[in-house]
Amino acid sequence: MGNDVKESILTEISKIDDLINFIKPLLKMGKSKEFVQIELIAIAMTLHSFYNGLERISSLFLDKFNDFIPSDSQWHKTLLKVMFGLNSKNINFIRSDLQNTVENYLSFRHLVRNIYCTELVWDRMKMLAENLEETWTMIKSDFESLLERSL
Repeated sequence: MGNDVKESILTEISKIDDLINFIKPLLKMGKSKEFVQIELIAIAMTLHSFYNGLERISSLFLDKFNDFIPSDSQWHKTLLKVMFGLNSKNINFIRSDLQNTVENYLSFRHLVRNIYCTELVWDRMKMLAENLEETWTMIKSDFESLLERSL
C-alpha cells in the first residue's frame, strides 16, 4: 500500500479519534441531566461525521485495492456491503459481528440528513452515542489491522 494512501487513512483515523474525544465530555454530562436541543444537534452531527469517516476510510482502501468504488444512487448502502466483504478481494474491512451496529449508524446518518434538527430525539440516538467510543475502538482496530496486512 502506498505511503500516500496509508497516510490518508491514518489521518482519517486521527480525525475520528479527535471527534470522539471532542464529544466525550458532553456524553458524560448526559448521564446526569437531560440534553437540550443544541446538545442533541452536536451529538447528531458527531454521529453523522463518524459514519462519514468510516465511508472515507473504506473508500481509501478500495481505491488502493483498485476495486470498484460505488457511485450509484444507493452507493452508501453498497459501500456498507463492501465494508463487510462484498468486494473483489472478499476482505472484511470491519469484523462481521459489527455489521448491524454499522448499519444503525448509516440509518441514523440518513435520518439526520432528512429531518429538521429541531426534530432530533435522544431516544433515537442514545444507543449509538453511548456505544460510540467502544464501537470506534473495535472498528479502528480492524482498520489498523487491515492497514498492516495491506502494506
